[in-house]
Amino acid sequence: MQASAIGPAEEPSSILWGLDPIFSAFARLYVRDILQMTESTQVPGIYFYNSHPINKVDILGTVVYKRERDDFFCYGDDGTGVINCLCWKSDAFKEEDHSVREKHSVEAYGNFNLVTELRKLRQAQKERSCLDIGEVLRVRGWVKTSRQQREIMGSTYYKVNDPVMAVQIAWMMEVPRLYRECYNKTIQLNPTATGDSSVSMFSKATNIIKDFFKQKMVTRFRPYDIQDLLQPLVFSQPQKAPEDQQPVAGLSACQQLHQLLKKVLEDLQNEGVIYRRVKSQDEVYDVTVQDKDLLLAVKDVISQDSKREKHAEKGCHILHILSAVRQRHSLNVSRAALELVLKSLECSSDIVSTSDSHYTVF
Repeated sequence: MQASAIGPAEEPSSILWGLDPIFSAFARLYVRDILQMTESTQVPGIYFYNSHPINKVDILGTVVYKRERDDFFCYGDDGTGVINCLCWKSDAFKEEDHSVREKHSVEAYGNFNLVTELRKLRQAQKERSCLDIGEVLRVRGWVKTSRQQREIMGSTYYKVNDPVMAVQIAWMMEVPRLYRECYNKTIQLNPTATGDSSVSMFSKATNIIKDFFKQKMVTRFRPYDIQDLLQPLVFSQPQKAPEDQQPVAGLSACQQLHQLLKKVLEDLQNEGVIYRRVKSQDEVYDVTVQDKDLLLAVKDVISQDSKREKHAEKGCHILHILSAVRQRHSLNVSRAALELVLKSLECSSDIVSTSDSHYTVF
């Protein structure tokens, strides 16, 4: 994973940053990508990863160096890179509370002593907040650049007790999924970067077709079966050419309708919503989650192959399932389509995911 550089001209307006949900969250990025992010030219302290505005991060890693001052700890961290994590000490580190040091008697209820329990609580807090080299650290905080060096101002940090590496394994499975589903998907926040009307029309057209599939429980169709659904979008647009341009130079409404339909079908195929079981002159599309033959083929592959010795422990990997389905059902099944089928089967409790990208039957 590498952060793509973004120029000032490509940087979306700061007014639109709130439209990106990642902007309000603590992004779980690799340290390498945090170090490579481009800083905003509009607002210092805001950085961009694949056009996503980011100022807060959540990282997990191993302490590789430690420097302690009166007011803060400074840790080095992570296996993909090293970054300073500035973790401010709480008042419990700098001075003891006067109420705890007072010598007068404190009322105790039964075996519960308030002073003793408070001391235990502060000691536990100190042990979780003070780390040594080699220990696992989790930090949430704000990214900043100080003296031309990228670092994290920790708002929350603590030592992770992970003797069997369960937390680290879970983290290593979760972060790649977030990259695939969120961070590596570019969100166009600036409506002037592309034609706003065309983007809006395409989005509306895609939603119309998806809603039609759900409401009518469509299993198979041809392009001309759904073309009429998009006509109101195209024919409601003003067909005016610029004054210095002849009308014949523009596309007719029918041509626009044909192009819009073609683009929607391509996008739905990329998302895995539809696929062509057999590519022929008769352009027929199958709706993925409504194709009972495809669902049955995927379920049979998992049911049969998960009994094999090499798949008995973790189940069948998604790439193995994809290869088997292409051999037994159709060569045109994409990974995106398979993921929708696996999600549908898992929701109906026909299969279960044992780990990241592995599936088996109950």
